[in-house]
Parts: sequence; C-alpha cells; structure tokens
Amino acid sequence: MQAEYLSVHPDNPQPRNIKKICEILSSGGVGVIPTDSAYALCCLPGQKEAVERIARIREISKHHNFTLLCRDLSELSIYAKVDNTVFRLIKNNIPGAYTFILPATKEVPRRLLNEKRRTIGIRVPANAIVDALVAGLDAPLMSCTLILPEQEAPESDPVDINNKLHKLVDVIVDGGVVDPRPTTVIRFEEGSPVIRRVGAGDPAPFES
Repeated sequence: MQAEYLSVHPDNPQPRNIKKICEILSSGGVGVIPTDSAYALCCLPGQKEAVERIARIREISKHHNFTLLCRDLSELSIYAKVDNTVFRLIKNNIPGAYTFILPATKEVPRRLLNEKRRTIGIRVPANAIVDALVAGLDAPLMSCTLILPEQEAPESDPVDINNKLHKLVDVIVDGGVVDPRPTTVIRFEEGSPVIRRVGAGDPAPFES
C-alpha cells in the first residue's frame, strides 16, 4: 500500500483534491490531515478497521479517547448533551484550538467514549481543510493527534510524515507545515466550564 499524497491549499482547498480525500475516507481509509494545532490521524466514525489501524500506528490502548472533528455545532445535539448556556458559550468561541469534553449521548461510538465518565471530546478547528472535508463528507471525523510512538511532540511537517507513514495510511494531506500547539481543553461539569489544560485557545472566555 502506498498512501495518496495530496497537496491542499490551506486557505482555499481545491475541490478536486477534497473530493478525492473524501472518497478515500468514505471507503474506510485512514488519513493524515492538518488541524489548527498539529497533524492528526483520522477516519470516519464506525469504521472499525480504520480505528484499529490508527491505534496500531499510535500504539495506543483500547481505552484511548478519540475526538470528533466537526464543521460547526449542527452535530452537537446528536453526540453531546448540552443546555442552552453551554451551547452559546461554545458557539461564541469556535472555530478555534479548543477541545470540549461534554456528556455523551447514546449515539456516540464506543471508541469515542470515555466509558468511566461517559463523555465525548469535540473540536471545531479553525482550519479550512478540515472544514471542507467535514462538509464534503457530511459527517464529523474521528481523530487523534499524530504523535508517533516514543515521541513527545506531534508531527507538524507533511513531508516527514509521508516518509514515515506512506505505507501505513491511505491518504496524507499536505496543508503545509503547522505550528504544533496543544489545544485548550475545557470540560463541562454540570454545565460549568472547567479548564483542564491551557493551550493555544484563549482560556479567558471560560474562566469564572
């Protein structure tokens, strides 16, 4: 297997390339895509074999939690339980480098679920390529940051990624070199935001 390597403009993604990537992911493929914080491994939710391949690449356990990459909040009520206050707070601060940890609904695939807390991680990245892919697929993407085994930092250079993973994934999206920054993680407990990690996203809107 040799991954398809596609260069996509980070601000104006070419429709032809976006369509090709969507076709690969829709057929059960594993992709590497840029986000606003680092490159990520991704697949469509429910693609069990693709999820297992991602776990092998990352060498993560079955208990590792994936994150849903969404275009907007239209899927939020499907996968997460939120009241109007939480919805407005999130809406006012996306897209951006945040990961929101929310109570999960029964629609959440088990692999995405923190089974102990019954929560789900959701992101709406400020990235035109992710936006175009999720729109083209008409579905969110299941993702995890691309940190290779025995490495501490996430991958940020698509050429390096291609050299390392071209035989392990189905498509690598070259959206340019990104600045690998962690997201700010916000967990909502009984409707109140709790900052679990300060990263690239401004935590101020969620501070009490």
